Amino acid sequence: MRLTRCHLDQALTVGMTLTLPEAVAQHLLRVLRLREGDACILFNGDGHDCDARIIAVGKRNAQVEITARRAIDNESPLRITLLQGIARGEKMDWIVQKATELGVARILPVVSERSEVRLDGERADRRVAHWREVAISACEQSGRAVLPAVAAPSALDHAATLRDGPGFVLDPLAEGASRTLAATLTSACTLAIGPEGGWSARDLEQLHAAGFIGLRLGQRILRTETAGIAAIAALQVLAGDLG
Repeated sequence: MRLTRCHLDQALTVGMTLTLPEAVAQHLLRVLRLREGDACILFNGDGHDCDARIIAVGKRNAQVEITARRAIDNESPLRITLLQGIARGEKMDWIVQKATELGVARILPVVSERSEVRLDGERADRRVAHWREVAISACEQSGRAVLPAVAAPSALDHAATLRDGPGFVLDPLAEGASRTLAATLTSACTLAIGPEGGWSARDLEQLHAAGFIGLRLGQRILRTETAGIAAIAALQVLAGDLG
């Protein structure tokens, strides 16, 4: 039987007893109908899963005891950074969720020339917090014990300087194909995906100046919420953990 995994933002050690945050407790008790004595798994993003058992149940909370701690080795050998033009609403949630499930190490939301979404101040903080919660939920579901970093939105020229490993910019007019470029991969790469309006000529100039290479993915033009996920999957098959 598959056990429920829940993320907690705190240190977790064998033998400790702790009171679960109300939202986590309500999910386990009200949604999943767990009871005293039932087991669950806790993780905090440090690469380990902790076996836990519910030892006390209140009206709105629960206490658990951690009984074991295990290292989880399911991270991809290819450390992918996704540089993603910010998409509207649920599209961005979908991108963060699926990229997390596919094993990306870092997500850099960017504002480019054709971006339709502009975030700043408190609104940007709320969106980043929401995206991080989406990533946490995707880790809970997929079995990842390491959380991908989700950065605050930044301008394209700044984000491009944060490239890790070879940089690829998805461009339907590019000459390079994913299969031929896989030979350049070692342990890390950065994948740049444009927003709904695509990359402008100025965007592409900035990315190329920062060392990004054009990457073509098939014969069709994909939407932003499809393009990155398809490219990540292709790179994982070629040089990561899906082959």
